[in-house]
Amino acid sequence: MSKTLKVDLHNHTVLCNHAEADLHLYIEAAIKAGIDKYGVSDHAPMDFDPKYRMRFEQMDEYKTMVTNVQEKYKDQIDVLFAYEVDYLPGHMDKRVLEADVDYLIGSAHFINKWGFDNPEFIGKYEGADIDTIWKEYFDLIKDMAETGYFDIVGHLDLIKVFKYMPKGSIVDIAEEALVAIKKADMVLELNVAGYRKPCAEPYPSKSLLQRAFELDIPITFSSDAHKPEQVGLFRDEIEAFAKEVGYTQCAYFKKRQRFMVNF
Repeated sequence: MSKTLKVDLHNHTVLCNHAEADLHLYIEAAIKAGIDKYGVSDHAPMDFDPKYRMRFEQMDEYKTMVTNVQEKYKDQIDVLFAYEVDYLPGHMDKRVLEADVDYLIGSAHFINKWGFDNPEFIGKYEGADIDTIWKEYFDLIKDMAETGYFDIVGHLDLIKVFKYMPKGSIVDIAEEALVAIKKADMVLELNVAGYRKPCAEPYPSKSLLQRAFELDIPITFSSDAHKPEQVGLFRDEIEAFAKEVGYTQCAYFKKRQRFMVNF
């Protein structure tokens, strides 16, 4: 029988320019929340949208930050090193994709360079065909899975963040992407950041998670913390959510190798 552990694999640092506080405070919050495996997975550098990510020349600084907390807190918590990588064709970099990490999260935040989850650009939804936007988004997720670059799918249905919902079946729209995720042997994160957003529910929605369960796609858990006080928030809710669907195990990674544990 696998040991029960609390896993939290998607969290940020001040290097992304839109998170707050010293990394030590995040780790101490994770320890207080009873988290066993804590992933630091900040926004990877990219030659696009530099305002919301670290610079390439900060990659060594980032590695040092994480190494320091790994050593300082090694007797209390296992800190993992990763990147959240924006899937934006033509803008991904081998320095990130080939970095020595425990895992890579693949996320889509841009449709044709439109930052659809950024409140600064929310006006583009007005008058748009929402079903088309959703289809374009999940086509990106499908393409991302098919690259084979990534271990975890970040916030699967982030496109719902502002509650612009399609008329068609969400599961039907996402089906090809979910099949591609399964074929790529990727893990789906249950990301609680959605509870803090207008959509007011986790990523992914229950219907998508049920379909993922039918496809036998593994899951993991993520606070997606940008402040220390967000670490471990909604933990009971998200675990109960996963168990309602039928999940009993979650994943973590070491040097790109996946391990499954009970939660």
